[in-house]
Amino acid sequence: MVKPNLTNLAGDGSTPYTPSPPIIAIDALMPPEMAAKAEDIGVKKVKMAWLNIFILAILAGAFIALGAIFATTITAGAADKLAFGVTRLLSGLAFCLGLILVVVAGAELFTGNNLIVMAWADGRVSSVQLLRNWAIVYAGNFVGSLATAGLMFYSRQYTFGGGAMGLNILNIAHSKVSLDFAQAIALGIMCNALVCLAVWLCYSARTTTDKILSIIFPITAFVAAGFEHSVANMYFIPIGLLVKAGAPASFWETVGKRAADYPQLTWGNFFVANLLPVTIGNIIGGAVMVGLVYWFVYIRKQ
Repeated sequence: MVKPNLTNLAGDGSTPYTPSPPIIAIDALMPPEMAAKAEDIGVKKVKMAWLNIFILAILAGAFIALGAIFATTITAGAADKLAFGVTRLLSGLAFCLGLILVVVAGAELFTGNNLIVMAWADGRVSSVQLLRNWAIVYAGNFVGSLATAGLMFYSRQYTFGGGAMGLNILNIAHSKVSLDFAQAIALGIMCNALVCLAVWLCYSARTTTDKILSIIFPITAFVAAGFEHSVANMYFIPIGLLVKAGAPASFWETVGKRAADYPQLTWGNFFVANLLPVTIGNIIGGAVMVGLVYWFVYIRKQ
C-alpha cells in the first residue's frame, strides 16, 4: 500500500489531500543482472559433487522423456484429423512439461547447461570443469531417458488407441534418424538457441509462475518448428527402436505395418545420423549463439 503524502496539506488542514502516484517497481531481473546470475549459477553447477550431478541429470533425462511422452500421446492419430500446424502446436505445448519439471523441480539438463560457458568465458570456470559437467550431465540424461523408454515399452502404452500411439512413436523416431547430417546440425542449432533462451528468461524470474510462462513460448516454438533436441531424442528414438524390435505380431497386424517399413530406424543411425550431429548443433546454438553472445554484451571486460 502507498503511504499518504502529507506534505501538500496546509497548516489549517484546508487543502484537500492529493495522493502521490504509486511507485511502479519491476520485480523481474534485468538482462545485466540475469547475466551475473547465470554466471554464478554456472560456477555452482561445476562445483557440485559428481554423484549429485549425475543423479540430477538422470532426473532431467526422465523429465524430458515425460514431456516427450505427453507430446507423443496428445498427437497420436491427430495427423489425419488436424492441420499440420495445429498438431505441431499441441505437441509443443505438451512438451513444455519436460523443461518446466527440470527448472522448477530442479535437475541438470545438458542443453541448458550449455550456458555454463558464460562463467567459462569470464575465467571463473576452467575448461576441465566445463567439460566434466557436460560429460556427466550428458551421460546422466542418457541413462534417465533410456530407462524411461524401457519402462514405457514394458508398460505397452504403445498399444493404446488401437496402436495409434505405437504408430506415432515409430513415425517420429524414423523421421528423426532419416535426417541429413548437416540438416540435423542446423535443426539442433535452432533448437538449443530457443531452449537456452527459455532458461535465460527464467533467470529473470522471481516466482514459479514467472518461470513457467518464460518456458512455454520458446519450447513450444522449437517443437512446433520441428527442431532437434539431443536429450529429447534420447527418448524419442530408443522407444521407437524398442517398439520396432519388440512389439508382438498382433500390434503390427493392428496398425497395418511391418518392422521392415522403418529401414532407417537402427541403433547405428540413432547415434551417428541423429544424436551426434544434433548434439553438435545444440552446443553451437546454446553455448555460442546464446551463452557467448550474452557474455560478450554484459560480462566481457570492456
